[in-house]
Amino acid sequence: MYKQKITGTKRVLRDELSELYVQQTNRKFPLVPFYPYVWIYQRGLNDFDTAKYELKKEQIAAKYKKKIEMQKDHPAKQNRLKRKMQRKVSRVDKTLTEGNQGMRWGEPLSIFDSAKATRTQQRLELYLHSKGYFIAKADMEIKERKKLVSVSYKVDPGKPYIIDTTFYQIADSGVSVLYHRYQKNSLLKVGQRYDQAKLSEERENIEFFLKDNGYYDFSRAYIDFEVDTAFGESAKVAVKTKIKSPAQRGYHKKFIIDSVNFTTDANLYRLPDSLRINELVGGVNYRYFRKIYSKKILSRRVFVRKDSAYSRENTFNTQRLLANLDHFRFININYDSSGGQFVGNIFTSPLDQYQWSNEFGINVTQGYPGPFFNTSFKKRNFFGGLEIFELSARIGFEGLAAATEVDNIYRSTEIGGNASITFPQFILPISDRTKYKLGKRDPKTTIQSGYTFTERPEYTRQNANVSLIYTWRNQRRAQYRLGLTDVSWINSTLTDEFRERLEDLSNNLRSSFNPSFVSNMNLSVTWNFNNYGSSEDNSSFLKTYLESGGTTQNFQFVRELRSDGLEYYRYLKFDIDFRRFTPIDPNTAVAFRLRGGIAYSYDENEILPYEKYFFAGGSNGIRAWRPRRLGPGSYTPINEDGNLNYDLEQPGEILFEASIELRKNLFGFVDYAFFADAGNTWLIREDPNRPGAKFEAQRFYREIAVGAGLGLRFDFSFLVLRFDTGLKVYDPAREEGKRFILQDGFYDPPFDDRNEAEPLIYNIGIGYPF
Repeated sequence: MYKQKITGTKRVLRDELSELYVQQTNRKFPLVPFYPYVWIYQRGLNDFDTAKYELKKEQIAAKYKKKIEMQKDHPAKQNRLKRKMQRKVSRVDKTLTEGNQGMRWGEPLSIFDSAKATRTQQRLELYLHSKGYFIAKADMEIKERKKLVSVSYKVDPGKPYIIDTTFYQIADSGVSVLYHRYQKNSLLKVGQRYDQAKLSEERENIEFFLKDNGYYDFSRAYIDFEVDTAFGESAKVAVKTKIKSPAQRGYHKKFIIDSVNFTTDANLYRLPDSLRINELVGGVNYRYFRKIYSKKILSRRVFVRKDSAYSRENTFNTQRLLANLDHFRFININYDSSGGQFVGNIFTSPLDQYQWSNEFGINVTQGYPGPFFNTSFKKRNFFGGLEIFELSARIGFEGLAAATEVDNIYRSTEIGGNASITFPQFILPISDRTKYKLGKRDPKTTIQSGYTFTERPEYTRQNANVSLIYTWRNQRRAQYRLGLTDVSWINSTLTDEFRERLEDLSNNLRSSFNPSFVSNMNLSVTWNFNNYGSSEDNSSFLKTYLESGGTTQNFQFVRELRSDGLEYYRYLKFDIDFRRFTPIDPNTAVAFRLRGGIAYSYDENEILPYEKYFFAGGSNGIRAWRPRRLGPGSYTPINEDGNLNYDLEQPGEILFEASIELRKNLFGFVDYAFFADAGNTWLIREDPNRPGAKFEAQRFYREIAVGAGLGLRFDFSFLVLRFDTGLKVYDPAREEGKRFILQDGFYDPPFDDRNEAEPLIYNIGIGYPF
């Protein structure tokens, strides 16, 4: 069977129905009648010999049994050999069960089965019935051509049934009162199309609502729905919600917590439990052998309280917030209802107080791969109030083109160190009561300082930084980060060539490399919907960032304190980044990204710190351009020979980027992607040295660069290695009429003697670009 399709209904419903096929067609390359996965499977099948693998298992077992027997006086060595034997035998068993590598990467030939086609037809009708299309029909048409079979399912959904009436029947008066409160959040609304899936969601929501209001042992098994299609008019549905009472008790019991025990060192000491110290703080009985933690701070993360009704949500919040402290190996919360009391028990076990870690790897950002080494030291409970003190150092090398040329690859060196201390609360003059209320927001205060030395071919740069940061969360999805103070002292040493290039380009840009004092306040808010980045379902991500630089310098007395030897900045910067991931089928997904930003200097010098400018191009941006070389606007960088010259990095003050990727599995851990990127940067003010760089509303859309390409992704589960080839499609740096690169072939004189003028750009990256 090579093709099957569904017709007769809207696209959204058709996409849902297409997931119900009992038999799948074989995958092929787009637009090419080639089925590589069948070929891979057949190659693997030809080499697959069950007897050979059974013999291999026997040989492995015999080999290791002999080794184990030789180590009979060394139990530890015997155990290691047994584990090694088991791993090897398990790999052979996997091959026997799932086939060899070729069989697992490929797929068997899809042979048409009429029985499976009939089952698909039945599935379609049943699914439509569950969605409220009670009179739906699905017809099947089979066509054969040269041993190839195509199946078309023509669907007639008919008129959907609409919920006309909802009512409930609840014997327990306490539950009935609660359900009346819940109704405003009910998924069953009058006027909506009937959907059986909504009943399952409603059953779960009612259960969780009641468990959040004290009904600890309530189960969704007590909830039934009665659906009546003959209650009212034609195509109308009445839904009755019934909540039964337990047969033995006759009512649903509301559980009130009699006491709360918090064991802070479970499984840590082999001592009798009777030797534990008991300390009552804030209604919680803390139990421990040795006093380690501040009970006052811990209590702000505990929302399981004496004399309060049981709450499933408070239980999960307590577990989550305690885990976020990064002080415990595990957090286990259970309830004991024996003995006529309802007792909450919290068990935790501390992590090591001291932790040292080293990391060595390959760094890939906007340049070429290079090695790096990180080392870090962590001390938990630094002052006894669950603080975390961290020291870290890093040295890394990266290959990249200099800011003034792209022909040669140079080494960039970065050396840095940081020290920080994180408090599990807001360090603010607020009351303990307020701090307790804020505990659900997982508040943290971080004070950190750091130093970074960067050596590039055209300059060296030293940056010393001190910052005060507050972070908190809201309902798990939203994360907030407020940098109340972020101060940097920057000193740069430029080569003569680079200084001359900056002076030729822009005096303002050259000032960005003067010895500088940069201070700012910043706020970022991140929303992560449905676990973006690790979810196989629809998910999205939104981050907004606002920064105000030199805010205190708006006061005259502060400006009078400025030193003449330093460059100061006053500016505003805003950045927004939206991403969405949508799976189409188990092997295909579409990812989308939209990013925009603006940075504006309102100081007399009209400049920004160099790090605060926007740059376009590179492996995580517009991939058909070299890193930081695109833009701004339609500015055309020309060298003395009159050729297009992408030598110099191009900072901008306005940024727009959009990307879309179609990601598909090729085989095993190898995926491929088709992508298209669009975007550019612009300046807010006119720059006589870069004509065409200023943002103009009447022409900016003609200055949006476009690139497309193909990439490979090697997903090793612990990292994703990415290779992308970007093709310039539309280059706004060229004169109008010649901006579509391929209209005259790959080369367009007079730019054919520059490597950068080639339309194809190759990128290496770690992780997905977005």
